[in-house]
Amino acid sequence: MSSGVNKTLPPSFLDDSFVGNSIVIQQVKKLIMQVAKTNANVLILGESGTGKEVVANCLHKLSKRNAMPYVPVNCGAIPKDLLESELFGHEKGAFTGALTLRKGRFEMAQGGTLFLDEIGDMPLSMQVKILRVLQERIFERVGGNKSLQADVRVIAATHRELEEEVKAGRFREDLFYRLNVFPIEIPPLRDRVEDIPLLFSMLNKQMEEDSECSVQLSPEAMASIMQHQWPGNVRELSNLVERLGIMFPDDSVSWDDLPEKYQYDISHIDELPLINECLNEAPLEEIESTEASNIPEALPSDTNSQPEVVSAPTVEQLPDEGFDLKNHLANLEYSLIQQALKESDGVVAHAAKRLNMRRTTLVEKLKKYDVMFSS
Repeated sequence: MSSGVNKTLPPSFLDDSFVGNSIVIQQVKKLIMQVAKTNANVLILGESGTGKEVVANCLHKLSKRNAMPYVPVNCGAIPKDLLESELFGHEKGAFTGALTLRKGRFEMAQGGTLFLDEIGDMPLSMQVKILRVLQERIFERVGGNKSLQADVRVIAATHRELEEEVKAGRFREDLFYRLNVFPIEIPPLRDRVEDIPLLFSMLNKQMEEDSECSVQLSPEAMASIMQHQWPGNVRELSNLVERLGIMFPDDSVSWDDLPEKYQYDISHIDELPLINECLNEAPLEEIESTEASNIPEALPSDTNSQPEVVSAPTVEQLPDEGFDLKNHLANLEYSLIQQALKESDGVVAHAAKRLNMRRTTLVEKLKKYDVMFSS
C-alpha cells in the first residue's frame, strides 16, 4: 500500500480545478468525491477536450495517494512497439539501444496514481498485459524475469465508445470490465452552456497569469459564443480566449470582433432564458470588480456606509408653475435602485434580479446616475 502523508487541500479545490456550476457538472463532482478516496479503478469517458485529464488529476489530488506520484501517459501518442517499454520499463540490453536499465511508468507511479489516457487507442497485444497487471498487481520489465509489485491506482480515459469497440473486436471485453469499475462521463460543453461565462473567466485568468494580458467580452459577444456547438469543447474555448487575447490585449471584445464562426444571431437574446439568466448572474469576478470600480458610490464594500436612499417625493397635485416629469421619474428610479442595492448588500446581479432587469442595464443606469447626482 502507498506510503506518505496525505496532503490536505482547501475545500474549494474541486470547484477551482474543475470549473462549472451546471447540474450535470455538479453530478460529476459528486461522483469524483465519492470515488476519490477509494482505490477503485476509474474509467473517464467523454469527447476530446472536455477535461478528462483535469478530472483524473482531481481524483489523484483528492485521494489518499496524493502525496505520492501522479504519472500520466497518453497511450495513443506512443508508437505501439515502444509502449510496453514505456509502461513497464526495460532491462539493460533488452533490445538494441537499451544501454541502461530504465524504469517504466508503472514503477514511476509506485504508491500513487497512473493515468492511462486514450486507452481506447491501445493495441490488443498491450491490452492483455495491462489486464494482467490489474488482476495480479505484478509486472516484469522488458527483457527481465523478475516480478515487480504494482502498487498503483489506475485511472483510464478515452473518447471512444468502448462498448462499441468491444463489439468490433478492437478492445478486450475482460479489460473493459476491469477498468469500468466506476465510470465517470464528462458532458460536452454544448450540454452545459451555462458554464461558459465561468470557464471563460477561468481561462482568461490563466492567460493573464501566463502572458500578463486579458480580454473582456461584451454581453452580446458572450451571448453569441454561448450559442456555439463547441465541437472542440473546453479546449476550443481555451483556444478562442487565447486568440482574442492576442488580437485584443487588455481590451473589450464586441460581437463584431468575434471570429465569424462565433457570430450568432443575438437579436432575440431576451427570448433565450438560459443565456439571459447567465448574463444577468454573470459569475465573472473580473467583471464584477470592474463594474464596482466604475461605480464607486453605488457599490461600497461596506454595506453600512451605503449612500442614503433618495426618497422621491410623491405628487398629490401638479403645481401651477409646471412639473419636470423626467427629473421626477429619474429620482424615483434612482431611489428604487438604491433600495434594491441595499437589500442585496451591494451585489449588482442580485439587485438586477430583484428589479427584473439585465445586470448590464443596471450597471449603465448606475453610471448615468452617478454622473447626474455628483455634478
